[in-house]
Order: sequence, then structure tokens, then C-alpha cells
Amino acid sequence: MNPYPDYRPHPPDSVQAGKIPIIEVTGQGIITAVPDRALIVLGAISEGTVLSQVQKENAAIMTRIINALKGLGIPGEHIQTEDFRIDMQYDFQDGKQTFRGYKVTHLLQVTTDRIGQTGTIVDTAVVNGANTVNSIRFAAAKPEEYENKALSTAIVNAKHKAATVARTLGVSLPPVPGEVEEITLAGGPVPYKAVAFTQSASVVTPIEPGEITFSAAVRVKYK
Repeated sequence: MNPYPDYRPHPPDSVQAGKIPIIEVTGQGIITAVPDRALIVLGAISEGTVLSQVQKENAAIMTRIINALKGLGIPGEHIQTEDFRIDMQYDFQDGKQTFRGYKVTHLLQVTTDRIGQTGTIVDTAVVNGANTVNSIRFAAAKPEEYENKALSTAIVNAKHKAATVARTLGVSLPPVPGEVEEITLAGGPVPYKAVAFTQSASVVTPIEPGEITFSAAVRVKYK
């Protein structure tokens, strides 16, 4: 006989609230790859007091650069204008603004799948008048392959973590998670920055592509 007729056992809080216990973990996957594509941003900056002359000078330099790059076997569709702008320049002295001249900047993005040609491309452009190299960025021609591998690795990593939690708690883990969410990570191929190249260089500029890293992260919930 129940000595406390008005007592009723209370279920756990999670059951009371209609909630199902959840194991939630995050997983990360990292894949490295040897780049097979280079994107080089370079060009010419011209300055002067007469805009038409500055534009003409800059256009002549860029024409020489483009023709020289095509001479290396780079298709025209792999040479595209990245930036073109005309700026007015001023000097400031004693609170006064004095017009100094114009600056014309024309930058090209050159794409090549021949990584070993990167240094030659830079040197060829410099010899033909390029005076600025903004960046050299290495990438994969088919990044989705590595991105998918990184994502798969992240899911496996999350599953191993969840299994460890389940074993520790003495519960079973369902074969399929109830929810998988990809977490966006900032980042991407790291560019090789280069701005100082001399036109008197007698050897090919050594540029090492190294490796690029692809990362993925997921949040996984097992009910």
C-alpha cells in the first residue's frame, strides 16, 4: 500500500518538457593539396601632369606586357583587366592643396595552370614595363574535390567524437545523426605577396607555391 497516495513520481526534466536527449558535437576536416593554378595580379602605374600623355604612356606599356605574355603561350582569355583607374594627385603644404598631376593604374590578372611558369611571367612583365606586382595567389583548378574531402573528414571526425561521448555516458549512438549543419569557415588559399621586382633581374624570380589548405567544419546532433 502506498503510504503517500497523493505522490506521483516525476519524470526527468527532459521528458517533462517533451525533449529528447541530444548529443551535439562539432567536427573539423583539413585537407592539404599542391596547387595547380596561379593567379598573378600585376601591371603598370604611370604618372604625369598631362592626362592624355600619361594615358598614352600607360597604354603603350600595357600593350607590350600583354603581347609579351601571349608570347609565353598564355591565352588571351587568361589575361584580363583586374583594375583600371585614374587618380588626381595633390601635395598639401601649409594648409594648401596643390595639384601635382595624374596617376593612371592598370592591373591585369594573369591565370596559368603551369605553376613553374609563375616566376617567368612576373619577370617577363617587369622587363616589358610592369612596375607593380600586387599579389600572386595559388589555388586548385578543381577546388570542389578538396572541399568535399574536407567536409567528409569533418563529418567522420564529428561521428568519432559523438561515439566517445556515447560510450562514456553508457548509451547507444544511432547510425545516422538527426541533424548535420555545415559551419562556414573564413579563409582560403593564402596569397604570396610580392611588390618589389627589379627590371635588371638576370635570373627567373624564384616563387614557391607550397601547399594550400581546405577546411570544413560541421555541427552534428544525435538524438
